[in-house]
Amino acid sequence: MTGLVALTGATGFIGRHLLRSLSERGFRVRVLLRRPVEVPDGASSAVVGDLTRPMNMAAALSGVDAVVHSAGLAHAMSGAPEDDYRTLNTEATRRLAEAAARAKVGRFVFLSSIRAQAGASAPGIVTEADAPAPTDAYGRSKRDAEGALSEIGLDWVALRPVLVYGAGVKGNMAALLRLAHTPYPLPLGSLAARRSLVSVESLAGAVETVLRAPGRLERPLIVADPDAQTLPEMLAALRAGLGRGPGLLPLPPALLGLACRLTGRREIFSRLAGGLVARSDGLAALGWKPAMPTREGLARLARAEP
Repeated sequence: MTGLVALTGATGFIGRHLLRSLSERGFRVRVLLRRPVEVPDGASSAVVGDLTRPMNMAAALSGVDAVVHSAGLAHAMSGAPEDDYRTLNTEATRRLAEAAARAKVGRFVFLSSIRAQAGASAPGIVTEADAPAPTDAYGRSKRDAEGALSEIGLDWVALRPVLVYGAGVKGNMAALLRLAHTPYPLPLGSLAARRSLVSVESLAGAVETVLRAPGRLERPLIVADPDAQTLPEMLAALRAGLGRGPGLLPLPPALLGLACRLTGRREIFSRLAGGLVARSDGLAALGWKPAMPTREGLARLARAEP
């Protein structure tokens, strides 16, 4: 599939990368914006509208071949009420998809999350064959949006990326990057749990893969680089990008956990010490390959971000 793609969330971290990538890959992109601003670079056109109240999206979706929906209330750590997640992630997705079905859009690509399928950590390898088991309001809102898409009758696919990294990243990856930039040794060398990551470039490649895939998809697909990393390996790769050694000390995890609890950082420790490894079998079957090895991507990120 080629042609005109309507993109939501084009001013966000992932959306900005998708806009540039889709334009570079030969798609014309119409961005759907919440408020009047200049048309972002790479967009062929822009339409202003409110996804929570899409009274008439006919003009916005006229002539559109596919929708890529990356807008929404991001991240389980934002502390937003569950009703906000439902309004902005579930109901807005449902309404946009209904409008896309009325406009005869060929495919609806929804940027979901691995949190629609699992919690912050998981004991085994997460695959698309596993039953969804979200553990928070954010994950439930994404899972319910996927369920809404399956009821509308249009051709859809939900991409479930693991933790995404790239230039301009925020949240947990930004915090890890700040740690890597510090000049001090870090007592994290003993943490052995592995966590899957995916670069924003690889995620953009996954979007292109599903846009061009033949036949009807109508299913969720995990997006994860195949080389899951431990936290010490992530920090070592980031510091290698800065031209430095790892600088990691092997403090026993029990002592590290105690220090985090005593300083009120229990949740941070659970996220650092817990693992989540996911496999992208469905995307691989469609021909998707990651843009680069994870360690190379992390080194590039450290060099790009001050």
